[in-house]
Amino acid sequence: MSRPRLQDVAERAGVSLATASRVLNGSARQPGPDLVARVRTAADALGYVVNAQAQALARSRTGLLGLVVQDISDPYFSSIALGAQVAAREHGLQLLLASTDRDPAVELEAVAAFVAHRADAVVVVGTRRGAADSGLDDALARYVASGGSAVLVGQPLGDVRAVRPPNAVGAASLASELVGLGLRRFVVLGRWEQWATPRERVSAFAQTVEAAGGSVDVVPVSAFSRDGGYGAAGAVAGLVQASAERLCVFGVADVMAIGLIAGLRERGVAVPDDVLVAGFDDIPTLRDHVPALTTVRVPLEEMGRRAVLTAVAELDGEDHRHLDAPLEAQVVLRESTAAR
Repeated sequence: MSRPRLQDVAERAGVSLATASRVLNGSARQPGPDLVARVRTAADALGYVVNAQAQALARSRTGLLGLVVQDISDPYFSSIALGAQVAAREHGLQLLLASTDRDPAVELEAVAAFVAHRADAVVVVGTRRGAADSGLDDALARYVASGGSAVLVGQPLGDVRAVRPPNAVGAASLASELVGLGLRRFVVLGRWEQWATPRERVSAFAQTVEAAGGSVDVVPVSAFSRDGGYGAAGAVAGLVQASAERLCVFGVADVMAIGLIAGLRERGVAVPDDVLVAGFDDIPTLRDHVPALTTVRVPLEEMGRRAVLTAVAELDGEDHRHLDAPLEAQVVLRESTAAR
């Protein structure tokens, strides 16, 4: 038995094909209530399934929102994605997700795919990388010029709106709290000149420590991830053994701090007995981590929610200046930086 067509619905309801299309495909130009009821009754009786592509053409919207993150396995990104998902659902949008493994080329491909599928909006989450982002800048600019809405979660790129994490203010606040504990010797994991987020955090942290008379050493890391922190454990253990003062390590991100603690544990270096460690983000994983990790709490889900609300407001031509308010950062002192 063949699948019922829109023409079959129109004939059963006794209306034109155009009228049936306007009713079932969600056009803003709706006929009277009686005709709407006749068309819907006919569609239900025939078991007609709406064609999503036709519906999108009638509405001039697809109801799709593309979300691009750098690593969905990282709780930082999954928490932001959760906030975006909730906001998208509240506004009748279906969220499509792409994870790029921090590869700029894959990120660009994901954006192109969402644009090709006529997504109403695209949200790109992750730290910016200077020259490596030039292609993304152009792609998003063309997309916005064609009527789409684009929002970044991270640093600005071109004229695209951005929801900015409180990196600098959070890192400076963390440094102030740690210095207030009487600590003066610090280590940060990696400079990361090519990645804006760790660069912002490291710079603000180091400036605050040095302004208070403390010192900051840098241990290079291989990646802005758990494995990057784990790989730095050997170098940090060497600094701990050589230092007459107690060290405190800033992991730049919670996942890096967690990896570092695991690597130190394998080398017989205990946290906080032998060295102190702090992270940044307050990811959900920390609820079960031992020792409890000192960190900077940032509103990850709110960042995702705010990005979607900004995109929706732009699509609807609404004022969204209230969504530009700075996000808060809260230092949370826990066991990993506790005094002996």
